[in-house]
Amino acid sequence: MKKKLLFLTPQLPYPPVSGGVIKSWKLIEFLSEKYEVYLASFLKNNDQEHLEEFHAKISLFGSFYIPLNIPRTPFNLIKSNLQAIPLNLYRNKCSKFKNGIQNALMFADIIFVDHYEMYQYVPKDYLGKKVLHQHNCEYLMWDRFAALEKNAIKKLALTNQAFWIKRYEKKICKHADIVLAAPNDEEELIKIGANPKKFRETFHLGDESLLDLPELQFLKTENSIFYCGTLTWEANVDGLIWFINSGWKPLKEKYPDLKFYITGKNPDNRIVNAIKENQAEGIELTGFVDDLDIYFQKSKVFISPLRFGSGIKVKVMNALYRGIPTVTTSVGAEGLAVKSGDQIFISDNMADFIHQISLLIEDELLWNQFKLNSRALAKEKYTWDNVLKIVENAIEE
Repeated sequence: MKKKLLFLTPQLPYPPVSGGVIKSWKLIEFLSEKYEVYLASFLKNNDQEHLEEFHAKISLFGSFYIPLNIPRTPFNLIKSNLQAIPLNLYRNKCSKFKNGIQNALMFADIIFVDHYEMYQYVPKDYLGKKVLHQHNCEYLMWDRFAALEKNAIKKLALTNQAFWIKRYEKKICKHADIVLAAPNDEEELIKIGANPKKFRETFHLGDESLLDLPELQFLKTENSIFYCGTLTWEANVDGLIWFINSGWKPLKEKYPDLKFYITGKNPDNRIVNAIKENQAEGIELTGFVDDLDIYFQKSKVFISPLRFGSGIKVKVMNALYRGIPTVTTSVGAEGLAVKSGDQIFISDNMADFIHQISLLIEDELLWNQFKLNSRALAKEKYTWDNVLKIVENAIEE
């Protein structure tokens, strides 16, 4: 008889177009083939438009949805601070949702909590098994964000968030029976008191079908660098502004024909303003792009200039799959078994970051070495079959 799983997630895990949603989609797609899965989810933004297609692609035992859109705004941050709870818990707090999943709780052998903010719906007295899937070590991301903030009031608010999230993550890791986390997140959660015996290693991967595409060719590229990501996510906004303000001008002076493609819909106004203020010629905001391979093929270097965050970065993972030589930071590369100068370049110093981009623009031999080494590593260590087998083993325990 199949096990019965209640899968709790903060938004419809479809379509799989961003890092967190890709992982959630892969998980529920896989779990629904092995077990009787009841999905309980909020519907955010335009999720409603994708419901029909989602249900056509997957077989669920049952489902329950509640529309919810509480934005990530300074006002809501203040409100969450006043309630002494993490912002993401506040943004996903709903009494209707809590009441609506009561029947599913009675039916479930296992609650699979996808994202830490959904653990608030696991009753303290629930007698079944609880699997917590930590997409990131969330407190660490806010802690790093606070360290970069110069405004005293914002810094205090961010520091408070990090404290409350840390306290909450410690609590739920203690309550869960098994915790799925990336190696770097596992290490940080153990530091704050989580039981190391509860952890099972997982990875946030991307589109491994990129491994099947033909190899990129140095001579077919143009003098350009490339970035893709969610352009409203604070860590991405911060990293891009850091690069535009400090890195683009010296690169453009060195390579006058250099272009920088930034793909993603609805770029934050701060990115747009940084481009204008720096009179940054050669930077193109492409908007949403259906086929990113157009830019993988014509760009010499992929960059991910992240200064804070946590977990494995899917954009970097996809770059490894495709074999495009990549320059990122220690935050961008964390959780991956990469070595700077072998499969990828890693630097937190902008002068070095610029130098490494220059090396890859000019050195065809080095470029080809990175291309081959990155794909070989991705194929060996980072496939969905390996990740999903770990998840199945955790549930079968």
